[in-house]
Amino acid sequence: MTTIHPSSVIHPSAQLDESVTVGPFCIIEEGVKIGAGTQLIQGVHAGKGAEIGRDNIIYGPTTIGLPPQDLRFKGEETRCVIGDHNVIREFVTIHRGTGHGGGLTSVGSHGLYMAYSHIAHDCHVGDHVIFANAGTLAGHVTVGDHATIGAFCAVHQFCRVGAYAYLGGFTVATQDVLPYCKTVGSRPARVYGINTIGLQRKGFSEDAIAALKRTFRLLFLTKRSLGEALPEVEAEMGKNPDAAVLIDFVRTSERGVIAR
Repeated sequence: MTTIHPSSVIHPSAQLDESVTVGPFCIIEEGVKIGAGTQLIQGVHAGKGAEIGRDNIIYGPTTIGLPPQDLRFKGEETRCVIGDHNVIREFVTIHRGTGHGGGLTSVGSHGLYMAYSHIAHDCHVGDHVIFANAGTLAGHVTVGDHATIGAFCAVHQFCRVGAYAYLGGFTVATQDVLPYCKTVGSRPARVYGINTIGLQRKGFSEDAIAALKRTFRLLFLTKRSLGEALPEVEAEMGKNPDAAVLIDFVRTSERGVIAR
């Protein structure tokens, strides 16, 4: 049987797997779904439209799926979907989507979200992501797999954070953050090249790292504009799968990338 502390309030329409644990002072609203093995330690508020996967550990006070902080939101039916095997710590806030932004905020699996992290409406966060304390996303941000958002970082709305990106503490990102790279600083942030040590720790081969370093150098450390460099770099490095990710990220950027 599901273990529910008597001080918690569960809406009758909520769907909790029989192996879910709900600690004291939790609120689970209408239609919420929670998967097998998930633990709500205490003071967790899951709002209408929240779907939480299996084997998550969620500390409180934390809110998941509450209405977005967007003046255009008029109470429309939207969702907030959390994957599996995440650890979500104290005072984390993850808001549900808006009707004009796709109606969905999504968080992947195997992530660590430290205290006071914030994920705003219509964001999409990948797998194996780490948010350090008070890492903050504005609305409509996309974060790739294995990215790290450092303590007190802020990412501007509609920006992208690439896969395996590393944002150092207190970074303010107002443009797209390059995958595989170290980006640090506040107004302006700067990129400091490929995150060699981080990629080694994640199992990247020396050949893969060398290819990424050459791609970065050809794109950003010459006197050519990106428009001039991209076709030549793609012709030389585009067949390497990791380099191709970096090249495509730069080509498809709408806000521009943090590059210098």
